[in-house]
Amino acid sequence: MEELDAVSVCLPNYLHAKVTIVALDAGKHVLCEKPMATSRQEGEQMIEAAVKNGKKLMIGHNQRFVAAHVKAKKLIASGAIGKIYSFRTAFGHGGPEGWSVDGRNSWFFRRNEAFIGAMGDLGVHKTDLIRYLIGEEFTEVGSFVETLAKTDTDIDDNAVCILKSESGIIGTLAASWSYYHADNSTVIYGEKGILRLEDDPHCSLIAQYTSGEIVKYELDKIQTNDAGGQHNSHVIDAFVNSILNNEEPPVSGTEGLKSLNVVLAALESSQTKTIVKTQETKALLL
Repeated sequence: MEELDAVSVCLPNYLHAKVTIVALDAGKHVLCEKPMATSRQEGEQMIEAAVKNGKKLMIGHNQRFVAAHVKAKKLIASGAIGKIYSFRTAFGHGGPEGWSVDGRNSWFFRRNEAFIGAMGDLGVHKTDLIRYLIGEEFTEVGSFVETLAKTDTDIDDNAVCILKSESGIIGTLAASWSYYHADNSTVIYGEKGILRLEDDPHCSLIAQYTSGEIVKYELDKIQTNDAGGQHNSHVIDAFVNSILNNEEPPVSGTEGLKSLNVVLAALESSQTKTIVKTQETKALLL
């Protein structure tokens, strides 16, 4: 269709790369759901297709657009909490059966279609968020990725990771489909204070400084899958604006691949019971 400008790929994970590449080769801009692909190679092929065809490729990592996260990014960049030492972040809920149109029969529980469970559904969001907040890449990953809560599936439903950045920042990341009260919180620990993001039911960002000062920010709430809990994640707006203004999308294919690489390293670490070094992605521009 010549009149079609862009495609949003919301298919099961194993189809992300295939359909994205076909759409890019057809001359369409693409917004692709996360995780962007099921391998590093697929991700690179998607980026190369975008570059070759001169089209935008954006990955749907919505955590970067949450008001508390945007504000925290500015505070960190301003030096408000000084050098970052550590962090902890978690993303968990009861699982896709609670909101997927197919319930317990969803593709999310079939490894040949999903490739990865909670770590790909939720953990990749948090790898992208922490990369965005601290402005660094992760170089080493240690993890346990397990199936603990769900039955009749071999897809992972719980993961806990230790991540180390290029400057030595270390922290923990947890992703779960067994948190029956959702958790989408992040805490950043710095030399001058602590930032608590989506960690309080009333204030989406709390800054606690070593001086004793506490600043509470009542910002827009994070989007949820609960009834009445959906809010504009700004992903689509950002994607459309990147096309209209001919700008690089805020979460480009290269950014999506860097976050995917951390997840792939976590899988390898869990399987080999070793600390795994992440691989550098190609510095391709869209």
